Amino acid sequence: MSAAETATRDLIEATLSDNPAYRKLDDRLYIVKQGSTFVMINIVNLTDGRSQVRCVAQLVKGVTMTESLAVDLLKLNTKLRFGAFAYEENGRLILFVHSILGGETLDREELIATVSDVALLADEYDDKIIEKHGGQTMKDLLEEAALESLVANSDVDAFPKA
Repeated sequence: MSAAETATRDLIEATLSDNPAYRKLDDRLYIVKQGSTFVMINIVNLTDGRSQVRCVAQLVKGVTMTESLAVDLLKLNTKLRFGAFAYEENGRLILFVHSILGGETLDREELIATVSDVALLADEYDDKIIEKHGGQTMKDLLEEAALESLVANSDVDAFPKA
């Protein structure tokens, strides 16, 4: 891990570790939950020895890109002060993505502002997008998967027959 990546990792962990919605997944990947969305925070090593903090919120899964959806996302992008909505075709995902420079120049306030703004924006727009274009929130998908796993792995009845 480069010096810039180490400095970035140390700042992320020192800044977010007391937040109950924060989880460290590995040395370069973290997640923060906000309402019905999740923000992945990834440390990216740049080729010139610098690092980048890439925040990606997964808003909606299972939506098909239509002309109407593309136009809506592009219009939203023009209103934003940072970041952009994106579409990942294979997962049929709508994302919100924003990156900032990491390393020694990254400060606590910039990190908090970036993560919280991405999280709040994603939480605000996921339901609006679903209402108009369909799909599911990431929270709904996780709850659905957890319930399916619980049911599939359960061989004990809550109320046994007498």
